[in-house]
Amino acid sequence: MTKLLFFGRARDAAGCSEMICDLPANVETVAELRSWLHQRDPELGSVLMARDIRVAADHTICVSEATSVRGASEIAFMPPMSGG
Repeated sequence: MTKLLFFGRARDAAGCSEMICDLPANVETVAELRSWLHQRDPELGSVLMARDIRVAADHTICVSEATSVRGASEIAFMPPMSGG
């Protein structure tokens, strides 16, 4: 089981701040995860496909769409941070 966390506009699109799911065996990378979520929920997927939405797996920012998420217990989707 993997906990998916949503922040900012990703949370708004998901309608929740987290969900627990089993990732399919063919979902191994950030890009594949975004694609799978887009297929499941096109509205949420449209937000998650935006390149400014950062992904962190087990508290580590994924710097590439090819970064593996296989085996991660927690994956977060975060909009850009702003300071002030």
